[in-house]
Amino acid sequence: MCNHPVADVMTRQVFTAGPDTPFREVVTILVAHDLPALPVIDTMGRPVGVVTAADAAIKLEFHGGTDLPPLLGGVRCWGRWRKAGGLTAAELMTTPAPTIPAGTSVHAALRHLADHHLAQVCVVDSEGRLGGVFTHRDALGTFLRPDSAIRADLGNRVPAEVTVHVTDGVVTLDGTLYLRSMTDRAASVAACTFGVIAVHNDLRYDVDDLTVHGI
Repeated sequence: MCNHPVADVMTRQVFTAGPDTPFREVVTILVAHDLPALPVIDTMGRPVGVVTAADAAIKLEFHGGTDLPPLLGGVRCWGRWRKAGGLTAAELMTTPAPTIPAGTSVHAALRHLADHHLAQVCVVDSEGRLGGVFTHRDALGTFLRPDSAIRADLGNRVPAEVTVHVTDGVVTLDGTLYLRSMTDRAASVAACTFGVIAVHNDLRYDVDDLTVHGI
């Protein structure tokens, strides 16, 4: 999946809120659909923030804002407290909304989630409008691709001399190619194919073009 865009695997049917969506409706959507976060979009469909379950739960933490945060709670604690009295999505949301372009590769999108400690990121088009959301679950779905589909895909992308076997997402490459570099390339292509869990490279070669001889 090395160069596959995140748009290929993202969730396209997205629940959203507007800035004026009431607190109760926001919580209903989050709970009913077990969402990590709810994008808040403007009238042009552009994400302006997200309401996470943690954002909404702040109201319980500070009893709707009637409890003051600890005196030495720090800036972040006071920032959470200010959300406790929120009645609309705009008053609850975390800004700015985390976004990535639709053309971002899947592996880069996963790295973005990890680097920013996110459970979900909004995927936007060239105009900044929301096109979908991407989560770890979306990425994991690629590993459920049928073996037959993986085999057919690889059959069109590796040399004809290569025999491709696929069992439960594990690919085994067999056959003989002229150059050693060709066997490495075939293994790399297999590893970057949607649905592949592991690659066993049993390919043989006639000429080792990767080792310098005669020195």
